Amino acid sequence: MQINQYIDHTVLKPTTTLADIEKLCHEARTYRFAAVCVPPPFVKKSKELLQGSTVKTATVIGFPFGYSAIEAKLAEVLLALVDGADELDIVINLIALKNNDWTYLANEINHLFPIIKEKGKTIKIIIESGVLTDEEIIKCCELYGAAGIDYLKTSTGYAEHGASVHAVELFRRHLPEHVQIKASGGIRDYAFARQLIEAGATRLGCSAGVAIVKGEVSDTAY
Repeated sequence: MQINQYIDHTVLKPTTTLADIEKLCHEARTYRFAAVCVPPPFVKKSKELLQGSTVKTATVIGFPFGYSAIEAKLAEVLLALVDGADELDIVINLIALKNNDWTYLANEINHLFPIIKEKGKTIKIIIESGVLTDEEIIKCCELYGAAGIDYLKTSTGYAEHGASVHAVELFRRHLPEHVQIKASGGIRDYAFARQLIEAGATRLGCSAGVAIVKGEVSDTAY
């Protein structure tokens, strides 16, 4: 398995430095990862550092808690697109979900989706599966699958529970075939990464990408 092709090499800590980004992009080019995932202020620089490679630049919207207003997320999306982001990982409003306000969630995706797709960019929706019930996950699969997103993503990596094989399998059973799955959060070694891929994940968001490729164990996953 060429696991490097599945990896979004990631650094999203609030103390991220330019040196962190330079190292991340160098490693992404060296190991030919699918993408880097970086904080919004570093999108433009990452694009420059990755110029001439096949590595995509991804960033996050509404990260990590998802409860910023739709208008705020829209502003973040527009800036990310101006800066050249290829892929946008958007955290849903979990407060709306936990209060059973599915109308709000539908309105949120309906405002953000057309702008991103008009530019031909990839949209990944983060639902924080580790803090949801199976019923809530299934509802998310139905809502966002119908919306036509590119990926449903398990986690931000900042909740108490990250990616799980169970969540990925549940996603795969309830998502339309064309919607892919990104697993993220706590992926530190090759064995777990492979289990997630075998369960149906086609992308892995992790800061331990180099260790995973080498089949090593790392405690640095975000």
